[in-house]
Amino acid sequence: MPVSVYMKRLAAVRALMRKKKLDALIIPSADPHLGEYVPDHWRVIRWLTGFTGSAGNVVITRTFAGLWTDSRYFIQAEEQLVGSGFELVRLKVPHTPEHIDWLKEKARKGWKVGVDGRLISVVIMKLLISSLKASGATLNLKADLITPLWKDRPDLPGDSAFELDVKYAGLTRLEKLERVREVMKTMKVDYQLLTATDDIMWLLNLRGNDVKYSPLLLSYAVVSPSQVIFFADEEKIPHEVKASLDSDSVVLLPYETVTSVLSHLEEGSVVLLSPPSTPAALYRALPRSVDIAEDLSIPTRMKAVKNEVELKNLRKVMVDDGVVLTRFFFWLEKSVGREEITEMSAAAKIDEMRSTQTGCTGPSFSTIAAYNEHAALPHYVPDMKTDVRLKKEGIFLLDSGGQYYGGTTDITRTVALGKPDARMKKEFTLALRGTIDLAMARFPRGTKGYQLDILARKPLWDNYMNYGHGTGHGVGSFLNVHEGPQTIGTSASGDMKTSMEPGMVISDEPAFYRPGHYGFRTENLLVCCTDTESEFGSFLSFETVTLCYIDRELIDISLLDDSELQWLNGYHEKVYRSLHRYLEPELQIWLRAKTMPLSR
Repeated sequence: MPVSVYMKRLAAVRALMRKKKLDALIIPSADPHLGEYVPDHWRVIRWLTGFTGSAGNVVITRTFAGLWTDSRYFIQAEEQLVGSGFELVRLKVPHTPEHIDWLKEKARKGWKVGVDGRLISVVIMKLLISSLKASGATLNLKADLITPLWKDRPDLPGDSAFELDVKYAGLTRLEKLERVREVMKTMKVDYQLLTATDDIMWLLNLRGNDVKYSPLLLSYAVVSPSQVIFFADEEKIPHEVKASLDSDSVVLLPYETVTSVLSHLEEGSVVLLSPPSTPAALYRALPRSVDIAEDLSIPTRMKAVKNEVELKNLRKVMVDDGVVLTRFFFWLEKSVGREEITEMSAAAKIDEMRSTQTGCTGPSFSTIAAYNEHAALPHYVPDMKTDVRLKKEGIFLLDSGGQYYGGTTDITRTVALGKPDARMKKEFTLALRGTIDLAMARFPRGTKGYQLDILARKPLWDNYMNYGHGTGHGVGSFLNVHEGPQTIGTSASGDMKTSMEPGMVISDEPAFYRPGHYGFRTENLLVCCTDTESEFGSFLSFETVTLCYIDRELIDISLLDDSELQWLNGYHEKVYRSLHRYLEPELQIWLRAKTMPLSR
């Protein structure tokens, strides 16, 4: 059997490890900004192993090579790793550091473990150091063994950045900087180090094209009381943008100079950084003479609460997106069984339809178009190997979203392509009840997302059913479709300081999956709003801003209580009234039928 290109690359890495006297090497699926989506230049695991999934960690020793990934990618990884020299190591729980535990067990006294310190966070660095110390091993944070070997490595993206008009941002750059500096003063910090590109884009009212699905520019920033040092590729900053930055005391320096500048911060100064989003290499670049304050970045908390302009724009965008989705599902219903439609062509269709909308720059993530048993895979994305034809029967799930200047959308709808049976209707309705019950929630100010999660799961739990992912994630404003710090889920881990606040946008996506058969998910975006002041304090609630009908054919009305039925009928009326004037007469009639009130 011929030696694969991946086995040759593995052998080359091991040769370098011997030269560098490394006993083990860790390669994360990350870039130097630790974001969700990684430019091709940083898809090191794909180049080394052939695995194309977006999440994983590789560990290489002199006798073992493994890829740790979660259940989303088990089947894919099994196929893609054949003949690569790498073994699949299945994570039992996503996002936990099992590869670190494995190294802790395998490492011996005197071992040297290498990792590129640009690609792991401060949190992971500290965990690695602690774990390896227990084994008598040490960590080398300067182990970039890939750059010398990857000769045809893709260039970093080169598109220009642009300014986001204040009519979308709601606040000027100086207004945002003033707010950040006020908090810095309160926290008694001299510098705020920003490494998450969405934080930087939000603060400087900039957007870029460096990252797929998110309008980001690869950059770093250091905020001080008098200026901002902005580290970016100068060729990507047009003259007019640079002039605008200059006028607001934003100093542009070359991207690669960030470590040098950090290493020269004055003695005794206090630097604020966020350990989960700060690369270890930048942390280590700071002089020992500075004091480090560790907390979430100030822009992370600020951008989570949308201003009135952002919310107004988002509501308009939801109308535009709702029109697209109405046209898509109309087309799907009329075309399935009459022409060949596959998961991939359906995904391409919704992306194409969105692209025609004014202000839409593209999808906000890779569209999930899943038919029957594929709908039971929460993160399924069709490809040439898995693509199947849609028939006039079964279940179709579409999870999609768009990036608009006015906001970011994320919506899931499940529709019946044929006549659903009683079990399907029961399971869909129980999951839908979770969506409705969370949307109707009233809760005191200070409530955390994990405290709300039970509202979405109770209808399923009452029937001994559950789903394995979170219920809600924050959404950016023409930024990342997944944005913290607010979340809704079963875990109380993470940022315990974050409660739901008026202006926050969060998804609402309870689900149910029957493996090998189908899956159901109804996802809307919610805006947290001030509700009522009572003698017991201030109470909040949610406004559902997503506008798209919910398939009545899948609903078992007997399982809805009166308040849930009232909410559903009210929501459908809102959908129709918001969208019908932008639709052709035939689609108006069709949507009216889809949104008619249900009665017992």
